[in-house]
Amino acid sequence: MKNSYILFFLLIFLSCSQNPEWISLFDGKNVKDLRGYKMETFPWDSWVIKNGNLKTIPGKHGVDLISVDIFEDFELELEWKLQSGGNSGIFYFASEEGDFIWQSAPEMQVLDNLGHQDRLRKVTSAGALYDLIPPSKEMVRPIGEFNKVKIISKNKEIEHWLNGEKIVEYKVSSEHIQNLISKSKFNSMPLFFKSSSGHIGLQGDHGEVWYRNIRIRKL
Repeated sequence: MKNSYILFFLLIFLSCSQNPEWISLFDGKNVKDLRGYKMETFPWDSWVIKNGNLKTIPGKHGVDLISVDIFEDFELELEWKLQSGGNSGIFYFASEEGDFIWQSAPEMQVLDNLGHQDRLRKVTSAGALYDLIPPSKEMVRPIGEFNKVKIISKNKEIEHWLNGEKIVEYKVSSEHIQNLISKSKFNSMPLFFKSSSGHIGLQGDHGEVWYRNIRIRKL
C-alpha cells in the first residue's frame, strides 16, 4: 500500500512538471502582472479595458506594456486585432536598460497587412521577427477579426505561430541571426537581443490595438 501511495504522488509530480500552469497576464479584467515600460504601475492614461479587451486609447501618447516577471523558456498565447492601417508588436526578452523597449527586445510584428506600408517588406509584415525574418506564409485575418498568436521559447529555439500555423523558427544567438542583425537597423543598438531572458512586452505607441486572453507558462 505504501508503494502505491508513493507511485501515485510521483505520477502527480511528473504530470505537473510536464504541464506547467498557465499564468494569466490579462484575463479580461486583471492586469496585476503587467505594468508600463520603466514604470512601477499600469499606465491607465494610455490603455483601457473595454468589453474584455485590453486596448490603447486613441489620441494618447502610447506607453508600451511589459510583464512584471522575467521569462526565458516559455509558451505565450494571446489574441490581437487592429484598426485599418494599424501597427503594434509583441516583444520578448526585453530589458529596461535602454530608452525604448525595441532597443533590447526582438519583436513579433502585429500589422494590418493590407493598409500599412510595412506590409511592402515581408520582414516587417504580420508575424515576422521584425526586420529580421519574414513569415513563411501569410496567415493574418481580415481587419476586425482577432488573430491568435503563440510564441514558444525553449532551449534557445524560438517559434512564432499565427492562427494555427508556425510561420517563423530560429535559434537564438546563431550565426544566422547574428548575420541578419548585422545587416539590419539593429546593428547600431548595443543592447539588442543580448539576452535569452527578459520581460514580455506589448507595443502601445503605434495607434489603436486590441489584445485579449494573454497567458504564459514557463517551460
